[in-house]
Amino acid sequence: MLTIFNRKELIVTMEMNRQSEVRDILSQNGIDYTVKTTNLQSSPILGNRRGRVGNFGINQDYSYEYKIYVHKKDFEKSVCLIR
Repeated sequence: MLTIFNRKELIVTMEMNRQSEVRDILSQNGIDYTVKTTNLQSSPILGNRRGRVGNFGINQDYSYEYKIYVHKKDFEKSVCLIR
């Protein structure tokens, strides 16, 4: 079981295809992982500029950040597999 205390960040990407590819590789090799997805277009600050003018001109392909974590003991193997 992965917890905040025994995990290590494997990769950070903004590409949906890349995070999907990495997740498939880890699954095929029996490596447990967790994914943290962050929407970079939303902001907890009320009244921010984006809230007033929208997302005009912002590339939607880069609106999410994906962080994939694996168990510390699986980190080295995971790095080799995703290269």
